[in-house]
Amino acid sequence: MSEVLEAVRPQGEQQALHQQVGALCYRITAKGRVKVLLVTSRRTRRWIIPKGWPMAGKSAAQAAGVEAWEEAGVTGEALDMPIGRFTYDKVREAAPNLRCRVDVFALKVNKLADRFPEREDRLRVWMSLSRAAKQVAEPELAALLRSFSPKGLQ
Repeated sequence: MSEVLEAVRPQGEQQALHQQVGALCYRITAKGRVKVLLVTSRRTRRWIIPKGWPMAGKSAAQAAGVEAWEEAGVTGEALDMPIGRFTYDKVREAAPNLRCRVDVFALKVNKLADRFPEREDRLRVWMSLSRAAKQVAEPELAALLRSFSPKGLQ
């Protein structure tokens, strides 16, 4: 189940925000450049980071790691504290959109698997931070990608 938060709209009416977790999967190349792994969403095929709902019995960072495995086939260690957050509208078939807030956890990738649960449903591509920021639709996620630096993380 998602945690529901209340957000104040500019006109003062309330809109429910559904809490999600996401993983910013990254690696450092031999030349010292940061690359991030984006995946396509299942239905709209837009570029996103692996994300999903919180999981009972798991911390938010652990749940983000599970999503990274299921959606992108990566394993690694996610930081315990989020590095940022963004909001988006989750488009659903035959139901109203859900307004979601995603807490994002940096995950340094240790291994990239060829076989993973959602390999048939998604594409995945390593990108530079600047290219990834241009590919995602969510302005807050783009800003997070532009400002991300793994220096000082651990």
